[in-house]
Amino acid sequence: MTVAHEGQTSAIAGRAPAAVVKVSWTESRAVFRYGFVAFILLVWEVVGPFINPIFFSYPSKIAVAFVDLTASGDLPYYLAQSLEVMFYGLFFAVIVGIPLGIAMARMRRLDWALDLPINALYSTPMVALVPLLVLWFGIHLQAKIIVVFLFAVFPILINTYQGVRECDKNMLEVARSFRSSEWRMWQDVLLPFALPYIAAGVRLAIGRGLVGMVIAEFYTTISGLGYMITRYANIFEMDKTFVPVIVLMVLGVSLTTALKWVERRLAPWSHANR
Repeated sequence: MTVAHEGQTSAIAGRAPAAVVKVSWTESRAVFRYGFVAFILLVWEVVGPFINPIFFSYPSKIAVAFVDLTASGDLPYYLAQSLEVMFYGLFFAVIVGIPLGIAMARMRRLDWALDLPINALYSTPMVALVPLLVLWFGIHLQAKIIVVFLFAVFPILINTYQGVRECDKNMLEVARSFRSSEWRMWQDVLLPFALPYIAAGVRLAIGRGLVGMVIAEFYTTISGLGYMITRYANIFEMDKTFVPVIVLMVLGVSLTTALKWVERRLAPWSHANR
């Protein structure tokens, strides 16, 4: 055996344990994550039938209700209404929150002017404003989009602002020393640094937006998953009541997971993606 071949064999042998450790860690994480969910569902299935069906249900019965509501077309119909409200509300929250957060971080006078009003609105319980919004904008799609927007915009705005403000001052000085324009500074320094903060703000906005969407559907027209919850809860059909609740949970987890995947592709340098 040559020296080069021996060295190559030693290098491969040295890398093998790390790969094994990485694979075993990934498998252990998956076992704990999905195994615990399976355990919860199993306990729920065993205990559920012993509780009064007027107040509770269990997974197998909920699954049957899910199939029935899907086959009848009710669930796809109301889900599409909720997704429309969620999409437009989040879209406008991103369109407004990110540029405004950037502008406040870079323009000191704008920051001074808007700091107090934004903090006041953010600290105000949005649920208290929903009746006023319904009175001002009606009970149709426009009012629900505004409610979702108000629930979602502040996490995006605040995280974007914080990400730009936290940018390393030494990096900015280096960019200025190379006579970078404002646009190149944004492109090469500020946006890459702030991108993980922006992604975190959007993840928070997804959860808050779902809450705002359901609250808006409680207060406004008879539509969406919020209507399904109130409709079946009022007639004590708990299996059908749980269906839109679980759909909302799955929707929130799916959107957050998709955003994490996008963040890993756009900002692989982030500590959260290592």
